[in-house]
Amino acid sequence: MTMKQATTPPPAPQQEALPMRVDVKIHALRTNGTVLADASVNLNGCFAIRGVKVMDSTNGPFVSMPSYKGRDGYKDICFPCTKEFRQQFHQAVLDAYQQALTQVPHRQQEGQSQEAPPTPEMKM
Repeated sequence: MTMKQATTPPPAPQQEALPMRVDVKIHALRTNGTVLADASVNLNGCFAIRGVKVMDSTNGPFVSMPSYKGRDGYKDICFPCTKEFRQQFHQAVLDAYQQALTQVPHRQQEGQSQEAPPTPEMKM
């Protein structure tokens, strides 16, 4: 039994590639460990990628794609195929991570501004 690979025909030479819309949702921010955040990415509203992580390194945060462990180490399950789209994808994830970080102190300040009502004093 042979498997056939389904492909779409290449675009006509006159067609320009449509810009890719990369929507990122940061699910969880972490304050300790090497994983800084978990994210999911939606491409043009047509393809979703779960399991994207923002990782910490000595050179700063970087994007880690979903992967599995094989004999030769970890292998990405999905990945950008061009250098340009890789840059766009990673920048979109890192921008969403930075935006989520800026919202955390704001949320903490809102929580602190809502002080509990004073408790009545007990007199004897």
